[in-house]
Amino acid sequence: MMKRDECLQVLSRHYTDQVVVPAYQAAFEWMVICPSDLTYLTTGAMGQASSHALGLALARPDKAVWVLDGDGSLLMNLGSLVTIASVAPENFHHFLCHNGVYEANGSHPIPGQDIVDFPGLARSAGYPHCHRFDDLDDFRSRIGDVLGLDGPVFIELIVEQGAVYPQDYVQLHSAERRARFHAAFNPPA
Repeated sequence: MMKRDECLQVLSRHYTDQVVVPAYQAAFEWMVICPSDLTYLTTGAMGQASSHALGLALARPDKAVWVLDGDGSLLMNLGSLVTIASVAPENFHHFLCHNGVYEANGSHPIPGQDIVDFPGLARSAGYPHCHRFDDLDDFRSRIGDVLGLDGPVFIELIVEQGAVYPQDYVQLHSAERRARFHAAFNPPA
């Protein structure tokens, strides 16, 4: 099993100017690991990260969009898989941090934590590319190729909590941060 923050550190080495939509704990980690005005924060909208990311991908088909989803979050909005696959945005990479718990809500187990096949669900919904990683070296060596695939692409990361990151709710919910995202996402013509 991999540490989530170590996976995000690997992913950050491939970051250029993608729009990143991290959910819950991944958001706090991503804000520290790879700070960017193009990070769209959705904490407080459990289950909606993939839907928000889809809207951003459709609004800016010229920009790659990465969603850093959680397993509990995705379970609350499985219908988004079908919608994303049917619209088929080529700029969409859907990372799922699968740790088997609702980490943001006390680490209670998600339903079916040991049997649900998230890449199988994505494949059945119509995602053309689905991958699963549970080894950091394998993820590190293959992620560049996976990021080169046209989307939608689904990438399940089997993870556990790594280092503890600050729970910076002030930054997470600040109007200034939203304004910076808006300006970065919608540059003047």
